[in-house]
Amino acid sequence: MDFQLSDEQSLLRDTTRELLSRTYDPESRNKIIASDLGWSREVWSQLADTGILGLGFDPDESGQNEIAVVLTEIGRRLAPEPVLHAALGPGAVIAQLGSAAQKELLDEVAAGHRLLAFAHQEAGHRRTTDTITTRAERQGDSWALTGTKNPVLAGDSADTLVVSAALPDGGSGLFLVDGDAPARHPYPTLDGQRGAQIDFDGTPAEPLGDATEVRDASAAISDAIVRIQSALCSEAVGAMEEALRLTTEYLKARKQFGVTLNKFQALTQRAADMYVSLELARSMSFYAAMSIADGNLDPLIASRAKLQIGRSGRHIAQEAIQLHGGIGMTAEYPVGHYAARLTAIEYTLGSSQDHLHVLIDRIGDYDLARL
Repeated sequence: MDFQLSDEQSLLRDTTRELLSRTYDPESRNKIIASDLGWSREVWSQLADTGILGLGFDPDESGQNEIAVVLTEIGRRLAPEPVLHAALGPGAVIAQLGSAAQKELLDEVAAGHRLLAFAHQEAGHRRTTDTITTRAERQGDSWALTGTKNPVLAGDSADTLVVSAALPDGGSGLFLVDGDAPARHPYPTLDGQRGAQIDFDGTPAEPLGDATEVRDASAAISDAIVRIQSALCSEAVGAMEEALRLTTEYLKARKQFGVTLNKFQALTQRAADMYVSLELARSMSFYAAMSIADGNLDPLIASRAKLQIGRSGRHIAQEAIQLHGGIGMTAEYPVGHYAARLTAIEYTLGSSQDHLHVLIDRIGDYDLARL
């Protein structure tokens, strides 16, 4: 298996890295996430101009590997723009199931003129297979939704919502809802990003796909979750890489007892353990992205990757703060922000513990190895 980036993927990586590097340093990022919007519309337009907001909509042009390249750079710079949650994640759902008219919305998304959000999770959901309580009801030739979705990442600013809801005859459907139609209750997340609780009360909705025959979309919902989980893994790898780089640079520069900290063997061994965790995470992230690129959207593969990413992220985040000492706890220094983002990623769409239980539940599917 070839783990090297193609020339086009390398160019995409370098372009994304350069764009975000010239925009965000720790101080400028702190100012942006403290604003009302929480991210920069100017950067959003630049991302659109480079084609990043349309990745994956046409599988013949780009796919999960290209998305992984971009999300790794977003994680490396901790860019607050909701590229995954307001564009690539829900956009892929519309590309997969949408009618010809609905797919025209993707041109606006790719151009940066329309924001999306995937409203699927509900209070109490711990696994991606938990029952959906939001209901879809037919009203003549139209549909209406009733229920609550929370958290909806990027739901505070979305123009169009992609909403999952239980169908009257069983199964789960996907619907498009105008962002201003339901009641929205926005809030900041612990990692400086934005989310919302969205309440539907007989809210008009348009079925995604064929409006004359609304079918069970459970498989498409599962595919969407797998793609988003893989992208989150890629973002986490970028954040881990930068957290490790900041830590090793600090050990080389900070002096104690007249020598730099990297002269203490115990500290360099801890940094080496961080590197091992990073490489484990990187391998699993590659595995998840390449599986999707090959057409295998297996939730078990996503759970394996998410479990390792969560474990590696927690280890690297904790060690980065410990090895920085007191400065690692300050809001002005970036290490704490990387730790917050890695923690948020671990608990998005299932924690490490949740994914461990998913794998435990399926252990009977495998033959036992006997010595």
